[in-house]
Amino acid sequence: QVQVVESGGGLVQAGGSLRLSCAASGRTTDTYAMGWFRQAPGKERELVAVISQSGGQTYYADSVKGRFTISRGDAKNTVYLQMNMVKPEDTSVYYCAADLLWSDYAAGYDYWGQGTQVTVSS
Repeated sequence: QVQVVESGGGLVQAGGSLRLSCAASGRTTDTYAMGWFRQAPGKERELVAVISQSGGQTYYADSVKGRFTISRGDAKNTVYLQMNMVKPEDTSVYYCAADLLWSDYAAGYDYWGQGTQVTVSS
């Protein structure tokens, strides 16, 4: 079984920065594609950014391009989301996801974390 754990959420002022971390563990022989998604109350879960197993391929939602950066850590199956110039509309629960296959949609990921709340104050 694969476990995904996020950390780093919190309260931040508009224009500020925040860094989310995620680690997938369990089947350590595999390297997973990983991604960040978010879901606000009453809205569908949406893609934020995803990254391939090698880190050579990334995909961002238009709403975060130029502000957020996804990257892989040195430790296997770790990923970060650097959030800069955050806006109130970035307020959401952020979920980390992992899968053996890279994709740019939520249904393509089998393993999910519990989520971490990010709140941006204006």
